[in-house]
Amino acid sequence: MYLCRSIYVIYSKFECLTQQTDHSPYRNLLMKRSDIQHMPQFFDRYILLVNDIDVVEGLEKTAHLYHDEAIRTALLRLGDQVYAPGKWTANDILQHIIDNERIMSYRAMRFARNDATALPGYDEELFGANTTANSRSLDDLLNEFSLVRQSTIALFKSFSDEMLHREGISFNQRISPLALGFVLIGHPIHHLSVLQERYFPLIQD
Repeated sequence: MYLCRSIYVIYSKFECLTQQTDHSPYRNLLMKRSDIQHMPQFFDRYILLVNDIDVVEGLEKTAHLYHDEAIRTALLRLGDQVYAPGKWTANDILQHIIDNERIMSYRAMRFARNDATALPGYDEELFGANTTANSRSLDDLLNEFSLVRQSTIALFKSFSDEMLHREGISFNQRISPLALGFVLIGHPIHHLSVLQERYFPLIQD
């Protein structure tokens, strides 16, 4: 039964895809997690969830992570149930993933363009309290994530080797566009793990 699967099993089905990824016409080499020259604190919790694959390949393989039929069905059954008062709903979590995707992609673009301006963090609770996520359908949110992720993929395909290794300051941490790319891959995986561990037990028969 799906609800008993581990996050590793769910992610492995994407990791085992055999289709060759066109990583980028502007790069000479694959850029894997092991190529990150400086592992940033805090963000490493997301980066280390990802296997040692090319960053564009990882972005592509996880683009439809939440579209998996078993996951989508579980989210529909879950609705607005939460495991404790004041916690985000599933729709809130999806909106947070979308917001984070936009913010991290913007940071990656700034640093890839050699902009050394230190970028602040953002208040995810403030963002979460000011959305219309719970008035939207699940499929509407999934469609928005797909569109945003396709934009992210196009952005990272445009980066050269040098651009991926440039660094800037984000949330008081030195970080590269390459590392941010792996944050973008790992962040939805992290939240799927949270959903599995804390939310999906609410709908077990």
